[in-house]
Amino acid sequence: MLKKSRLPMIIIFLFPAIFLYGLIFFYPTIKTIIMSFFKMGSISDKMSDWIFNGFGNYNNLLNSQLFMQSLKNIFFIWLIGGIIIFFFAIVFAVILTSGVKLKSFFRSIIYLPNVVSAVAMATMWIHYIYNSKYGLLKSIFSLFRMDKLAAIQWTSPNNIFMALVIAYSFGMVGYFMLIFMAGIERIPSDFYEAATIDGANVFQQFFYITLPLLTDVIRTNIVLWTINAIGFFVWSQLFSPLIPEPGTITPMVYMYQEVFGGNTVVLERNVGNGAAVGVILTLIIVLSFIITNILFKDKKIEF
Repeated sequence: MLKKSRLPMIIIFLFPAIFLYGLIFFYPTIKTIIMSFFKMGSISDKMSDWIFNGFGNYNNLLNSQLFMQSLKNIFFIWLIGGIIIFFFAIVFAVILTSGVKLKSFFRSIIYLPNVVSAVAMATMWIHYIYNSKYGLLKSIFSLFRMDKLAAIQWTSPNNIFMALVIAYSFGMVGYFMLIFMAGIERIPSDFYEAATIDGANVFQQFFYITLPLLTDVIRTNIVLWTINAIGFFVWSQLFSPLIPEPGTITPMVYMYQEVFGGNTVVLERNVGNGAAVGVILTLIIVLSFIITNILFKDKKIEF
């Protein structure tokens, strides 16, 4: 039983955190859900000016080809980008935790893109790597006389989606690599020593020791990657700054245009549609968290 004398102190210490949580997170969430059922022209409109629309906003989104395209884009960003990022993140994490020299140096180099501004990174890829006249890819392919690859217009409408995914994935590898490294370093070295004595090679140790014991880390990374992918906005805007291309538009960009835009992408502003997009994205994140926990619930290993 909790002593009554401690209860006031606990309330005093918890109240600021609970109050700020309610003010900064809970209240905006509830208000966004309410707004998704109304039609309004501006986010600053008074509640008396809101027009009740029921599920009309959600129906508008489901009937919008552009919004459905944005969901398709974000799914493939999550899938293709996730495969690229997780593959290289795990490979680098395994290499850097295997006793390689200059571990801190290589770790810093791989993580460096996370320190650089997203605007600077995207500008570097667009102007100095994908550039069709003097870009790095063109120079490399031309050097090896791969003329067809050198002639690819990476930022053209047909190729801009993959160009965007590759550029974004490059910057995210270091972040997830550090998490995988932390997970690998907590695995007792006795496991690897026993496996080596039994004759297991490097690949067998990875598939039968490292990978199974990283299950809970992989689960955490999947959730973090889902949140990052759902919030995909800055890179999309930088790759098509004036009018979002169908290959670069994401739900966050569509929501921004609904709330603040009103151009060739979204002809009529409706903040309620934007709020509905936010609710749908939140539900996707929650659903992904539930599914991930169900898939990995029996595989968590504690030391």
